[in-house]
Amino acid sequence: MSAIVLGVTGSIAAYKAADLTSRLAQAGCDVFVVMTAHAAEFVTPLTFQTLSRNPVTTGIFDEKESWHPGHIALADRADLVLVAPATANIIAKLAHGIADDALTSIALASRAPLLIAPAMNGKMWEHPATRENVATLKSRGAEFIGPEEGVLACGYNGSGRLADVSDIAARALAVAKKIAP
Repeated sequence: MSAIVLGVTGSIAAYKAADLTSRLAQAGCDVFVVMTAHAAEFVTPLTFQTLSRNPVTTGIFDEKESWHPGHIALADRADLVLVAPATANIIAKLAHGIADDALTSIALASRAPLLIAPAMNGKMWEHPATRENVATLKSRGAEFIGPEEGVLACGYNGSGRLADVSDIAARALAVAKKIAP
């Protein structure tokens, strides 16, 4: 069974991560959801705990099992670190090695593949800083899926929509199966 750490960040698309969690769990993955504080403003941890059947990590000091720091235990256990939705903020933190919350700490400590599904305002997606951060992450081996074009939550039409959940799930399963025993 593949262990997937699913990072959920503070985007309106966070509600779609619930469907993603359900699909990955139904496919036989052990899904461990890690939410940023901003993500919890959109969807409650209980939703993800119910769908994943695992505790949800919302803070770096969440210790669920033993003396072993929870974020390091998840980093070690992960066959894949998937961030969906990924905001411009989290992409910047990942690109610059900032580990100031549970999700960024897990991503920095894990040697598992990193799959990122961006979701943000189109102007943010096209900003040179975001483009440079994406290029940096790709140069380190991170994979991206999306974003898609369409009407965004802000009312604009453009690139920045979260990729289709079924496409994200399929890509995550393909990556996780390549490395799972």
